[in-house]
Amino acid sequence: MERYATVIHEAPEGGFWAEVPALPGWYSQGDTIDELMENVREAITGVLEVMREQGRQPEANIQILDVAV
Repeated sequence: MERYATVIHEAPEGGFWAEVPALPGWYSQGDTIDELMENVREAITGVLEVMREQGRQPEANIQILDVAV
């Protein structure tokens, strides 16, 4: 099982959207966090399948930092 850091944003119009830094240009959305996470899992699986078919890999040089200011 592969794990991908996911950044979740609250949408101004309601609901949530997410991005995965290792998969640039990819986004998903949902009305609730539970729906969003289900959509994220499905979409990541699909994106990875397409990338593998194309001989591509997710970006490996991604680092997630929690910065306090």
